[in-house]
Amino acid sequence: MWNKIQQILDDKKISANQLSNLAGFKNNSTIYAIKNEQIKNPSFELMERIADALDVSLDEFRDK
Repeated sequence: MWNKIQQILDDKKISANQLSNLAGFKNNSTIYAIKNEQIKNPSFELMERIADALDVSLDEFRDK
């Protein structure tokens, strides 16, 4: 999952810290927990916040 998020971050020239702010997380721990696979199956609500912050569809994160 993180690889896809990272690809979108790179394409949009956004850092993980910026994503955390855009998604409305109070600190960076949620984003880094996904990155470090401490959260292996993020909730729908969490992914919805990330997708909204990145201005992409949730479909971007689906396994194809």
